[in-house]
Amino acid sequence: MQVLVIGSGGREHALAWKIAQSPKVAKVWAAPGNVGMSEVAECVEVSSSDIRLLADFAERKRIDLSVVGPELPLTLGIVDEFERRGLRIFGPRKDAALVEGSKVFAKSFMKKYHIPTGFFQSFYRVDDAKRYIQEIGAPLVVKADGLAAGKGAIVCFELSEALDAVKKIMEERLFGDAGERIVIEEYLEGEEVSFHVLTDGDAVLPLASSQDHKRVFNDDQGPNTGGMGAYSPAPAITEPIHQAVMEQVMIPAVRGMAAEGRPYKGVLYAGLMIRAGEIKVLEFNARLGDPETQPLLLRMKSDLVPLLEAVVDGRLRNQTIDWKPDASVCVVMTSRGYPGPYNQGALIAGIEEAAAEPGVMIFHAGTNRTKGQVVTGGGRVLGITGLGRDIPGAIATTYRAVKKIHWEGAHYRTDIGVRALARVS
Repeated sequence: MQVLVIGSGGREHALAWKIAQSPKVAKVWAAPGNVGMSEVAECVEVSSSDIRLLADFAERKRIDLSVVGPELPLTLGIVDEFERRGLRIFGPRKDAALVEGSKVFAKSFMKKYHIPTGFFQSFYRVDDAKRYIQEIGAPLVVKADGLAAGKGAIVCFELSEALDAVKKIMEERLFGDAGERIVIEEYLEGEEVSFHVLTDGDAVLPLASSQDHKRVFNDDQGPNTGGMGAYSPAPAITEPIHQAVMEQVMIPAVRGMAAEGRPYKGVLYAGLMIRAGEIKVLEFNARLGDPETQPLLLRMKSDLVPLLEAVVDGRLRNQTIDWKPDASVCVVMTSRGYPGPYNQGALIAGIEEAAAEPGVMIFHAGTNRTKGQVVTGGGRVLGITGLGRDIPGAIATTYRAVKKIHWEGAHYRTDIGVRALARVS
């Protein structure tokens, strides 16, 4: 069969890499893909948000299955368009992807179906938002309602920070039209983890646990990013926590979406805060996390393609997933300045040497090829992902490879996985 992977980041490279290993797959296409993906797929220059061109391509090439990586095409209705043309595609329809596309919808949905989350209020008017902040005080979190590439949440510990966040999002449009409406919500303390499930709208099959690191600097300092690193498994998700998440969050969410007339098929990803055994949902996402996908797929023993097909065809109930006992860690290397302005075009050295390390896979996120050489082409540039017998071993493997890669202005955190070490030591 032929499979089309839609997207161009580290998550999509990991998907293409894993899908290419399936004995069911004769050819992988990527749109638009990236330098790393070109090693396992044929890349075509079609934007991941150009839905009609992508559907035209899938029809022309008789693609058997399309897999959507990023959230934007999902919220634009790519699944609806493909299904209208009789094309098989993995991901939720537009009305279901709203669970990520609108923070207001997601929080209201959680409240309606008694899914645990922090208190919140939504606002269209700047004055009303500022008045509410003055009433409740800090700390709190101000979020843009729409998509903001994982950077639309501003944690505010002081009143002045919260008022400034409202100004930046609603008046200065830091996140564009995503900031037309905002959510002001409770600041939750605890340990943040990622929980992914596959669902065909009925059955709910959990993936292995994982945990990411949002802040750009060590010790969780600095602004939020799309993700600076991740590891799997996450010791914070104990068996009782896992069971509670399934019973209190994931199953009610899938049933609730069906009750709303928005049947959910694809990956549902909950960002959770855990404190003293209590679970609260920070957000829902309509796709796999990035960079959580990288360590998850490195650990997955099962063929991914039959699982994706089972979701699309509504026969997930009898499926299982086998995982390697090893742990995996991904360290994201970024351009200096990210998540703010950054330069592009820096020559990257050491990728081949790093990839030669046993148990290591280099996933490209923001790279280009210039005159035969790989250069930086984005904020998040590479996801160095390694396996180890346990979390300490995976950390050691991954950072050995990281240290072999260099470019002018490279940045990465040196503490990915430290939270897990505190639990396994």
